[in-house]
Amino acid sequence: MPFPTDDILLPERFRGRPVIRASSAGGSRAELDLGACLFSPEEADEYTHDYRLASSTRGGLVSATGGGEIELASALDERMRKLLGRSLRLRSVVAGSCGGCEAELIAGSNVVFDLARFGVQFVASPRHADGIVITGTVNVNMRAALERTYAAVADPRIVIAVGACALSGGPFVGSDESGEGVPSTVPVDLWIAGCPPHPLTILDGLLRLLGRITSGQRRALTANV
Repeated sequence: MPFPTDDILLPERFRGRPVIRASSAGGSRAELDLGACLFSPEEADEYTHDYRLASSTRGGLVSATGGGEIELASALDERMRKLLGRSLRLRSVVAGSCGGCEAELIAGSNVVFDLARFGVQFVASPRHADGIVITGTVNVNMRAALERTYAAVADPRIVIAVGACALSGGPFVGSDESGEGVPSTVPVDLWIAGCPPHPLTILDGLLRLLGRITSGQRRALTANV
């Protein structure tokens, strides 16, 4: 896929940024938290084909309008970009996940999306990584493992939270054994919403973080597939 320069063909059933109409919210503009959204039919009046669902802050995913507009991710500072150059090595930490987000991360490395062409690759050890990608609710059994993995990555390091569970606890929030997402002890640089997020959403967030996309929106086309 010639991303991010060309129009993008998406299936008609693709669920991107949600929209809540004023009539459904009692005539007022509803607040949307895309970080907690599971993208189920009951949560919105409709879903757009806007796949851009990544922000540099957790609060950036909370929209005060029914249209669901959010603060898109911004680039790392110049010092970090100089250190990274044109590459990014990431260690995946699966901290109590159903496996959906990991499947989409794996898909990001296939021949369609091909993360590696942008210099983004996953590595086997945090000692070889520039940062970590966290998926799952960060449950009781995984919190210490996550914190040790984070500590093993050399400074300066990047943290990316992927999926509703890592952002808010997802459908498991409130459970005694489940966490409520990435703890405050692990500062996050990029929050990617979705349940699970599409590979395009992940790729868009990463490229914005690296300064490869700075503004604007690629046109999303739909097809009956």
